[in-house]
Amino acid sequence: MERLLPFTPPAGEDEGGRLGPPPAAFALVAADGVLVGWSREAEALLGYPASQVLGRRAADLIATSPAGRDRPGEPRPDQRLPLGGTRSTVMDVRHRGGGTVRVAVTLHPLTPASDGAASGQAPVAVLRAAELEGLRWWETRQAMLQGLVTQSPVTLTIYGPGARLLWANASSVRELGGDLTGLLGRSITELFPGDVLSAQHPTPPEDLVQQILETGEPVIDVHFRGPSPTDPRREHVWSSSYFRLLDGRGDPVGVCEQSIDVTDHYRAQQRLALLAEAGARIGSTLDPFATAAELAKVAVPRFAGAVLVDIAAEVLEGEEPKPVTAWGLVRVADSEGAPSRVGERVAYAAGSSQAESLAGGRSAADVAGAPTRLYVPLIVRGTPLGLVTFVRGEDSEPFDDGDRAVAEELASRTAVCIDNARRYRREHTAALMLQRSLLPRSLPQLSGVEAASRYLPADSHLGAGGDWFDVIPLSGARVGLVVGDVVGHGLGAAATMGRLRAMVRTLAELDLAPDELLARLNDQVGKDASDHNGEDAVGSSAVGATCLYGIYDPALRTSTWAAAGHLAPAVVQPHGPVSFLRLPPGSPLGVKRLPYEGVEVELAEGSLIVLFTDGLVQVRGKGVDVGLDRLAAVLGEQRGSSSDRLCAQIVAELASDQVQDDRTLLVVRTRALGARQVATWELPPDPALVARARAMAVEQLAEWGLDDLAFTTELVVSELVTNAIRHASGPVGLRLIRDRSLICEVSDSQHTSPHARYAGSDEEGGRGLFMVAQLTEHWGTRYMPAGKTIWAEQALPVT
Repeated sequence: MERLLPFTPPAGEDEGGRLGPPPAAFALVAADGVLVGWSREAEALLGYPASQVLGRRAADLIATSPAGRDRPGEPRPDQRLPLGGTRSTVMDVRHRGGGTVRVAVTLHPLTPASDGAASGQAPVAVLRAAELEGLRWWETRQAMLQGLVTQSPVTLTIYGPGARLLWANASSVRELGGDLTGLLGRSITELFPGDVLSAQHPTPPEDLVQQILETGEPVIDVHFRGPSPTDPRREHVWSSSYFRLLDGRGDPVGVCEQSIDVTDHYRAQQRLALLAEAGARIGSTLDPFATAAELAKVAVPRFAGAVLVDIAAEVLEGEEPKPVTAWGLVRVADSEGAPSRVGERVAYAAGSSQAESLAGGRSAADVAGAPTRLYVPLIVRGTPLGLVTFVRGEDSEPFDDGDRAVAEELASRTAVCIDNARRYRREHTAALMLQRSLLPRSLPQLSGVEAASRYLPADSHLGAGGDWFDVIPLSGARVGLVVGDVVGHGLGAAATMGRLRAMVRTLAELDLAPDELLARLNDQVGKDASDHNGEDAVGSSAVGATCLYGIYDPALRTSTWAAAGHLAPAVVQPHGPVSFLRLPPGSPLGVKRLPYEGVEVELAEGSLIVLFTDGLVQVRGKGVDVGLDRLAAVLGEQRGSSSDRLCAQIVAELASDQVQDDRTLLVVRTRALGARQVATWELPPDPALVARARAMAVEQLAEWGLDDLAFTTELVVSELVTNAIRHASGPVGLRLIRDRSLICEVSDSQHTSPHARYAGSDEEGGRGLFMVAQLTEHWGTRYMPAGKTIWAEQALPVT
């Protein structure tokens, strides 16, 4: 009987693109050991066609005894075949060409039967044979299967319907912490309670297993987090992959889960992410309290349950760090549930873990039991600034060496930020002190104006800026009004502001007109920038500074203004609307060598003049125009208030928003000198009228009740009028002003400047101005487009 039986390889072996060993040969064997089926693969393996082997005993093909390779208790093919199960062995078989082939043989019973149940030529088993080049693969596969079951560190678990345990390898059983028999049938969530971390696969584990059973689609790298049955206090993370298992008929029997504990890798990633977030979030401000709060927000709850931060008191004051004692600390952050303690003094007992950490400059933990409190000093340049305490609950995982390293890195970054805040505070305080010392401590009490001012430093970390203002008494009862803004912040800006204010006062003492004063100031700033390469000794520059300067004359009720890139002042006439003067803008100081243009404005008595810097009217995201409108609204509503009260109302309305620049405000209400305080005469250029000028002056003093000043005034009038008539042409003006002092002014059309000097013993003249300087408090020369005015002041007698 000759039959070629077409056998289909068992599931898992692909005849086209095999994943396993070379093709296997198959034969059918009857119960008496006679071959009754022969496949083409068997013919290819041994060279015998089916016609030469069918009907022969399978044992006839064996070349040598397989002794030594048979498995214990495994029957030889020439014996009656036991049909109780699968058997495997290795043997040499004859090849038709005369040689032998070493093959691996497996006997697969076709039907269960007891001895004697099968006879004759009915096939009862399949012989599967493969050339020995696949033996090593076979042995490797067996070793692999054995290793996966007993030795693999990867947990292998098989779940059936309902995600209930069907089988687990040794690693999985160890992870589960029990005997496999007692675990069978339990669901996946009963075995591993925890959370799914993978955003790509948020499906609950039971649903995931059922999904894979139904679809056959594998799922890779699903992360689960939770306590391990063998380590319940520590949170673990597993990376799991799933695929469906099929039986020989291709029907699903379960889902295999491959898992590996990636806790250490996951923790390392989490720690790196925590440190990266700390670098981005800690130190966003230069406030040590805010910095400590940022540390607490970063660390809680991802790293600790609570964070306490204590800093040395002197560090908070901006002083250089010194060795910190355990009783000289201030609590700056407390997320443990006692925020009311922030700002309070903190003391630790000598010998405590906190004290030891500060003294030794290294981290320390609780000495009793598992460490749930970790103390880390804040160290900069080898000196502790304070202490950070990281707290975990009793049911939380204790701190380990990796946690200690993370805590020290967090503390190190925080310490640098706190030290930056300390240095900023020191410089900020110094800059504010310098600036306030350079600004007017109080405004002068003058007859011509009622003035009030406010200065508010910036709210940002940039420090004090370069805003300044001034009210300068000038000759003739006039008043100089100035406000300016230096580019930049800090000590350099404050120092530059002080230099500019001094230069303005010096130039104002020369009685220069506003446009001329700004021109000279601009030249000096440009020269200083050239001499110092654009910066002064403290790293700032006056180049780009803005300035507004004006002069108000209460006798004439006029004002003259010029601006160097500064905002124009607001003006409120007693019965008029709020307006902003239209001034030629002019270039900021030191930028261009161009002339400035002055503008004259008449001001009625009681008018308001409001000078300010741009920081006052800047509105974040809306520009300056909105701030100017708000200022005009306040002035319109509160025009009747005193200068000081009006300052307070403007600041309350406009300076409530946090800004990045200083804010300076100068409010002035004008006054006028009445006709009874000013006497004016115009004299022709006749020397004979000098005596008349003296008489008119003495007569006016008598009317004012200043007879005690008559003698000195006669000498001053005689000398000044005589010089004017002698050296000038045209009429001569004489004016007496009774203000806080007696002012005598003589005007002429000449621009020559007289000088006081010592006259020689043989000179008859040249002593006039010297006498004037000796008899009066002050004297000087003021130039005007039409000529000059020489003035002299005398103190009024004390009554």
